[in-house]
Amino acid sequence: MTEAKIETLQYRFDGPEHLPVLILGPSLGTTWHMWDRQVPELTKQWRVFRFDLPGHGGAPAHPAGSVADLTTRLLATLDGLGVQRFGYAGCALGGAVGIELALRHPERLASLALIAASPRFGTADEFRQRGVIVRTNGLDPIARSAPERWFTGGFAAAQPAITEWAVQMVRTTDPGCYIAACEALASFDVRAELASVGVPTLVLVGSEDQVTGPAEARTLVAGIPDARLAVVPGASHLVPVEQPAAVTDLLVRHFSTAWQPGFDTTGHTALPAALVRPAPAAAPPQPVAVAEIAPPVVPPQPQGRPDPYDAGLKVRREVLGDAHVDRVLAGTDDFAGDFQELLTRYAWGEVWDRPGLDRRTRSCVTLTALVAGGHLDELAVHTRAALRNGLNPDEIKEVLLQAAVYCGVPAANRAFKVAQQVVLEETTPQE
Repeated sequence: MTEAKIETLQYRFDGPEHLPVLILGPSLGTTWHMWDRQVPELTKQWRVFRFDLPGHGGAPAHPAGSVADLTTRLLATLDGLGVQRFGYAGCALGGAVGIELALRHPERLASLALIAASPRFGTADEFRQRGVIVRTNGLDPIARSAPERWFTGGFAAAQPAITEWAVQMVRTTDPGCYIAACEALASFDVRAELASVGVPTLVLVGSEDQVTGPAEARTLVAGIPDARLAVVPGASHLVPVEQPAAVTDLLVRHFSTAWQPGFDTTGHTALPAALVRPAPAAAPPQPVAVAEIAPPVVPPQPQGRPDPYDAGLKVRREVLGDAHVDRVLAGTDDFAGDFQELLTRYAWGEVWDRPGLDRRTRSCVTLTALVAGGHLDELAVHTRAALRNGLNPDEIKEVLLQAAVYCGVPAANRAFKVAQQVVLEETTPQE
C-alpha cells in the first residue's frame, strides 16, 4: 500500500546557516510578515525560520483541520531541510503549534515562547460559528473586523497603513483553509496536559489583548512547570506588530538564557553552556478549574465492543455545539437522564459516528426527515448543525425545496420560516 504523502509548508530562512534554528509561527489570518520587525535582531544569534499557514500568504490551499496536522506538516518540512532540533516562538494559532510540539515531540524542541496563546482558545462554538460566517459571507467581514481584534484603538488610528495591511492579509487568505484553521482551534484543548510541557517557556501577552489576554497567559504559567510571564503594556493581540521592540527584546533574552545546550540543529555547534541558565526546580503546577459534565453511569457493554457513549458525546458536541449540549444536559433530571443517555449513545455514538456518510450528507437526511415529521424545534437545532457541518444557506434551501415535493408544501412552508430565521441569526456578522 502506498503511504500518503504529508503536505509541507511554505517557508523562508533568514540569517547565517551556521547558527541554531529559531522558528517563528504565525497567528490565524496572518503571514510570516507579522515577524518582519523581529528578524533583523534575531538573526544576529539564530537562523530564523518562518512559515505560512496553509492558504495564507499565497501558500498552497491544502486545509489542515487540527493543530496536530499543522504540527506534522511543520515537522515534515523541517525533516526535509535536515533541521532536527530548534527553538520555537509562536503567536496564537502558532502558539498552539508550539504547545503541541512540546507535548508530542519534546525531543525536537529546545526552548519555547508562547505569544497571545492559550491552552484553549475561547469555545469550540465561537470558532465553528466563525466558520459558518466565512462559508456564507466570505472573509470580508472577518477582514474588516481584524484591526479591532488585533490592535488597540490608538495604534489602529495612528497606523492606518498597518491597519490596512492587516485587513488585506486576511482578505487574501483562502476561505477553506481559514475555516479549517477555525476548526483546528475549536478542537484544541490541552488544559489537562500543561504539566507535561518540559522546556523553558516564555509566556508573552499584551496587556490590552481581548482575544487571549492576561488571564489565559496566567493559566499557561500556572500549568507549565518552567514558565515565566511577560505582559507588554499598551498592546493587544498581535503584539509582535504593535510593540515590536519590546517583543524582540523579550525573545532575545529568553532564547539567549533558556536554550538548552548539547544539541545540534543542522550539524552545527549549539550555543555555549555559559549562556544557558540552569532551570529552577519545577514548582508543583497549580490546578486549573475545568467545568465538566460527568457522563452518567452506564451498564456493562458486551465484551470486546467499546461503549459508544464517549464517541457519541464528542460527535454531539461537534455537530450541535457545546452551548446547546451543555444546556440540554444541565437541564436533565433523573426522569430524563436515561433518554439523554440513549440519544448520546445510539443516535450520536452509533449512527452519526458511522463512516458510511459524511456529516454534510447526514444533515441533509436529517433536515428532510424533520420536515416530514413536522418537528420544527428539532429543525431549528439541525439547521444550525447543518451550517456547522458545512452546508451553506443555498444548499439548505435546496434541501427544503426537495422536501416540499416529497413531504408536502404546508410542511415545507413551516420549515422555511424556521430555517430562514436560524440562517439569519447564524450568518449575520456580529458588529
